Amino acid sequence: MKYKYAMLVGDGMADFPVEELGGKTVLEYAYTPNMDRVVSQGRIGLVSTVPDGFLPGSDVANMSLMGYDPAKYYSGRAPVEAASMGIKLSAEDIAFRCNFVTIENGIMRDYSAGHIETSEAAKLIATLQDALGSDTVRFYPGVSYRHLLVVRGVGGALKCVPPHDITGREVSGYLPSGKDSEYILSIMNNAREVLTKACGYHNRMREIGSCAATDIWLWGQGPAVSLPSLKEKFGISGSVISAVDLIRGLGKLAGLNVRIVEGATGYLGTNYAGKVAAAVSAFENGEDFVYLHVEAPDETSHEGSLEKKILAIEEFDKYVVGEMLDYQEKRGDLRIIVLPDHATPVSLRTHDAMAVPFGMCGPGVEADSAAVYCEKAARGSVSLSGPSLFEVFIS
Repeated sequence: MKYKYAMLVGDGMADFPVEELGGKTVLEYAYTPNMDRVVSQGRIGLVSTVPDGFLPGSDVANMSLMGYDPAKYYSGRAPVEAASMGIKLSAEDIAFRCNFVTIENGIMRDYSAGHIETSEAAKLIATLQDALGSDTVRFYPGVSYRHLLVVRGVGGALKCVPPHDITGREVSGYLPSGKDSEYILSIMNNAREVLTKACGYHNRMREIGSCAATDIWLWGQGPAVSLPSLKEKFGISGSVISAVDLIRGLGKLAGLNVRIVEGATGYLGTNYAGKVAAAVSAFENGEDFVYLHVEAPDETSHEGSLEKKILAIEEFDKYVVGEMLDYQEKRGDLRIIVLPDHATPVSLRTHDAMAVPFGMCGPGVEADSAAVYCEKAARGSVSLSGPSLFEVFIS
C-alpha cells in the first residue's frame, strides 16, 4: 500500500444558507481553520452520496462513502446495525430500528426521548422483551435511544418513516403502512402500554424538563445484508471509529476492525481525543485506512439548534481534523479527506440529498486554488458519486 488513508466524517455538516448568519451556511460561519487548512494544502470538490431513488439516510450515504454502491448492496438500515451488535439474522428475520421517542397528544415531540441514557434505556428494553418478546419477536439494547427489534417473517414490505423526519408533527400520517402494518402497529401500541407502566419510576428519576420514553418507533427495516470486504475489493485493511451502531455495522460488514472508544457518545463533547488516539493506533499497527465518524453535527441539526451545530462543527474541526493534520505532518504518507455524509439543514431538521463538499490533502493529491472549506467554495466542481470518490481517494 503506497499511502495511508484517513476519512474524517462530520455527519450532517452541510447546510443551506441561513438568514441569521448573514446568508452563510453553518460551515461558512463556523470557525474551521483546520478544514480550511485541508483544502488550502489540497483540493475541494463535491460528492453525491445519495443515488437517485434513495432517501438521504445515513445508511445509504455512509455505505456510498465507504465505496459501495447502495443500488447494489443496500437492504435497510436496521440489518446493518444488527451486524454491528453481533445479532445473527436468519433468512426469515426482518430487523427494525427501534427508537425510544416522546409522543405527546399525538405529536412527535422528541425523536430521542431526551437523548435517554444508555443504562436507563437498557432497562426499558429488557422490560419490553419480558413483556412482549417471544420466539418471533426479539428486542435488543443499543446506545441511548437507538435499539433494534427483530421480527420473524413480517414487515419487509412496509413503508416506514424515520422519527427525526417528523419532529413537531402529528404522527398519525406517518405510521408504518402496507402489508403487515397491523401486526407492527400492534407491537408499537403494546409497547406504549408497557412503557406507561414501566416509565413512571424511570421518568421521575430523570432531570426536570427532560423528555420521557413514551413510545417506540419502528423504521429502517430490512433483511440480512452482506458486503464484500474492502480487502477483497481494494486490498485495504483498516478500522472504523464511531459511537453509532450503524457506522460500526457498515465497518464490520466491510471487514474493518471496529474500535470502541470509551466515552464516545454520538453527541457534543464526545471523547474526541480517544477517537484520534484509536485512529493513530490503527495506523501505527500497520493498518491502511481509518473511517472516523462524528455524529454531533447531525444530532444538533435534528434538534434544530443553530448554536449547537456551530459548536459541533467547531469541535470536530479542532479536536479531530486539527489533531489528524498534526499526525499527518509526522507521518508524511497519510492522505486525509474531510466531508459530511449528507446535508442535514437546521431549517429542515432532517436530511437532504444535495451534493456535499469534500476536502482532500496529502501525498499525491494535486492542489487547486481553494482556501476555504464550505459549500460555496465547492460550487462548480464536478460532483462525484460516493464510490467514485472513494476510489479517487485511495488511488
